[in-house]
Amino acid sequence: LLASLLGTAGATSLLSLRGGARKEKVAIIGSGNWGSAIAKVVGRNLLELGDFEDEVRMWVYQEQVDGKNLTDIINEKHENVKYLKGKTFTNNVVADPDIMSAVKGATLLIFVTPHQFLKFDALQTAELGPDCKAISLIKGIEFEEGGPRLISGIIKDSMGGMDTSVLMGANVANEVAADEFCESTVGFATEGAGAVWQKLFDCPTFRVGKIKDVAGVELCGALKNVVALGAGFCDGLGYGGNTKAAIIRIGLKETAKFARLFFKGIQDDTFMESCGLADLVTTCFGGRNRACAEAFAKGEGTWDDIEKSKLNGQKLQGTITAKDVMTVLKHKKLEAQFPLFARIYEIAFEGKDPKSIVEL
Repeated sequence: LLASLLGTAGATSLLSLRGGARKEKVAIIGSGNWGSAIAKVVGRNLLELGDFEDEVRMWVYQEQVDGKNLTDIINEKHENVKYLKGKTFTNNVVADPDIMSAVKGATLLIFVTPHQFLKFDALQTAELGPDCKAISLIKGIEFEEGGPRLISGIIKDSMGGMDTSVLMGANVANEVAADEFCESTVGFATEGAGAVWQKLFDCPTFRVGKIKDVAGVELCGALKNVVALGAGFCDGLGYGGNTKAAIIRIGLKETAKFARLFFKGIQDDTFMESCGLADLVTTCFGGRNRACAEAFAKGEGTWDDIEKSKLNGQKLQGTITAKDVMTVLKHKKLEAQFPLFARIYEIAFEGKDPKSIVEL
């Protein structure tokens, strides 16, 4: 009744004056390995945060596992048995196969589905809560005429200019789900958004910093997967730590150069945050991009073969991003300025000998 008399904004303002300000409502779009790990963190945190609703709905692409709907299994066992086996959610995490239902009333949207699967047709007509904000945990970039386009920018534009932040860091999903200590970084455009996202994600085992640099944080998260392919090639060839360290150093340098070349407002400090150096190091020593590149260098099959055998239905992001980066560099005739990115692409897609990774 209050909302019908005053409108949503007026009702919210009056409730605030009475000390009953609306609570933030969280929805997660995606339920793979990383999406499930972050749902575990968020679900637990929500039970401790008084200004957030307890329940978090997680949109799950419906699949059959042993003859049962994956959503039914998650809601019965509180476990994503396909993508995060052995780790349980708190009871307030609810799997929902209907994206419209999952996001209804949400004021905070967490995007954590592979960027090639992003579909906004339904979301553009969804009944979202007032002043809804978004955050992208998606690692990748796309190419458009003139240069790279950030996933956060695609989300922002597709959602009517919605305030969109990013979360990136040294966060191997299985380790996060196991409550092993780690750090992450929120890249924000507005102070209010940065504060609310930090509050939602931060906990003793998942420490979250923030910096006003959406583009820098996001590019670190995307480009580290390309560098990890180079590290994996080194592992597949049996090269030692010295060689991999050189690849990491060159990769960080090219990442910073790429970011500054195409985006304004890049902060030097970003590259020393968890989203920068720390994420690059952990991805080059662990993670699926490194592992798949090692298998590729050993001649264990094509990228499609390796993806099918090692990733249990997940998508490999490093190869996709390597193609997108090279499209940008070729369009701008900048290949010579990014020798590592160019060489990784040549090895991955043009038949170049993996041993040439050290011939930069």
